[in-house]
Amino acid sequence: MKSSSEALDRRLMRLALAQARRARGRTSPNPLVGAVLAKDGQIIACGYHQKAGTPHAEINALTQAGAQAAGATLYLTLEPCSHHGRTPPCCEAVAASGVVRVVAGMTDPNPLVAGRGLRYLAERGIEATVGVLEKECRELNLSFCRWITSGLPWVILKAGLSLDGRIAVKSGRPGWITGEASRRRVHRLRDEVDAILVGIGTALADDPALTTRLPGRGHRDPLRVVLDRELRLPVAARMLNQESTASTLVFCGPGADPARREALERAGALVAGVGLGADGQLDLPAVLAELGRRQVTSLLVEGGGRVLTSFWRQGLAQQVMLFYGPLFLGGDGLPFIGPLGLGGVERARRLREVRCRRIDDDVLIEGLV
Repeated sequence: MKSSSEALDRRLMRLALAQARRARGRTSPNPLVGAVLAKDGQIIACGYHQKAGTPHAEINALTQAGAQAAGATLYLTLEPCSHHGRTPPCCEAVAASGVVRVVAGMTDPNPLVAGRGLRYLAERGIEATVGVLEKECRELNLSFCRWITSGLPWVILKAGLSLDGRIAVKSGRPGWITGEASRRRVHRLRDEVDAILVGIGTALADDPALTTRLPGRGHRDPLRVVLDRELRLPVAARMLNQESTASTLVFCGPGADPARREALERAGALVAGVGLGADGQLDLPAVLAELGRRQVTSLLVEGGGRVLTSFWRQGLAQQVMLFYGPLFLGGDGLPFIGPLGLGGVERARRLREVRCRRIDDDVLIEGLV
């Protein structure tokens, strides 16, 4: 049985997590962080990091608390930073506030911090506890943790498919496989990620805008990314002509026509060249590395089938989200994943931490790779 103090720490850390989630999709390339100040079990102030370049969660909570912070306990989903970035080191402000104890969900994976913030506080007589609800705190920032340690974005493969694993009909005729509720969930996901990627096949067949469409205001569009080895994307494509605050980044191969590149750039596209992989297609690791350099911490890969297969076959995805509609397409449909060259079931890559939930008549299955 957990002690009352441990139960209190967990309860207040859950509140800090709820604070952090309020800024989903708004803090990149910074992490989501929530803060709670409490004294004798009573909440004094709450705060969260709202946007990169603005005050961090603990600063917002301390500002709200004022003099009441003296003698209080500060709950943070992530340890306070100890380096100068766009803002000063938060550990210095925490130490100066009179806080007597800091409870952090996890240490900061940023090599510039990595425990230094907590050590700074401990050296000044402030009690530091780390690891409360660590799993939940880490799950909150999977994309940040991957990007800050590897320079690469967290890759999510997403597809809407029939019960027999088909993502579209071969005829190319448009039609929704999943229902409206699933589509709203996908647009909430677009609102949270940094970038969304499709192949040129999907771009030509569907002419998607790749924007976020949610009721009300306040949502944001991710960076649109197209894999287009030969620069076949038309300058009249919707993603280049629909009003949006997001840019469109087109990756091309070394043999792409310079005139086509110039035309796309005049139309507003960003164009980046990469080499080709062993399969003759664009070098996907190079694409991810370039996105990472552009501070893309999370990437939603929406297809089509060839692109999804390439990401899966090369082991480049960290998460999968599959929305199943209650129908069959049979031999008339295009498969979600093409041949993988496995040679045996034992060589198949399995998901972990699999979750399954119903969305109206659809079913969402998601897991980590």
